[in-house]
Amino acid sequence: MTTSISFFVISLIINSAGNVLTLVTSAKIHPSFLGSAYWTAAEANLSVAFGWNLFWTFLILGILTTVLNAILVGHWEWGRALGNLIFMVPFSALIQIFEDFFLGKYPIFAGLPDATTPLMVGFYILLNFIGVAMIATAISIYQRVNLVLHPADDLMQILRFKYFKGNANLAMWASYIPPTLMAILALVITHQFTNFGIGTIFAFLFQGGITGIADKAVFPHLKHQALDVGK
Repeated sequence: MTTSISFFVISLIINSAGNVLTLVTSAKIHPSFLGSAYWTAAEANLSVAFGWNLFWTFLILGILTTVLNAILVGHWEWGRALGNLIFMVPFSALIQIFEDFFLGKYPIFAGLPDATTPLMVGFYILLNFIGVAMIATAISIYQRVNLVLHPADDLMQILRFKYFKGNANLAMWASYIPPTLMAILALVITHQFTNFGIGTIFAFLFQGGITGIADKAVFPHLKHQALDVGK
């Protein structure tokens, strides 16, 4: 249990930092064309549409995804739902902390400056892709630990092992249906389509594949355990 908790904490920090890195690098390039990770982009748009901060947006949509997961598995589990909630609270809080850090709201760091040269733009594109890779790697770690999961990653794992025979890429693409609907709703409300760009396309195409690679390359001794994806 101590080892599992350690892996979970490490992956939680990596995931939240990677998510915010994709958001901030996207916002620092003008005009914005970079975008962020797929779920993050959709949730950020929805937060603008409803006037919520990122904490409440991630938390509320996480709860709705938990309900969807129960439908796919075929039964409601309070332990699983509680685990999703346990994940969401520190994750949402870390998202806000890292956002404040990268925007320079803490005295120890002035924040990432706007990209004003082609070199800076190229560097931010690289950072954005690294952020996506961090998210994918973190997903790989805590899915294998399977202590508690973010509802979106629980959704991906259910799809992966119940419907797609362990294929991480196909499962990731199928799990993008809910955030796509979120983004459409936000577009209808605000008539704006921000945080989507080449970084989002990179995440859409490669995040699932990177997760599959990380399963074998990052902590390779760590195997998927205690899977419950329904019958």
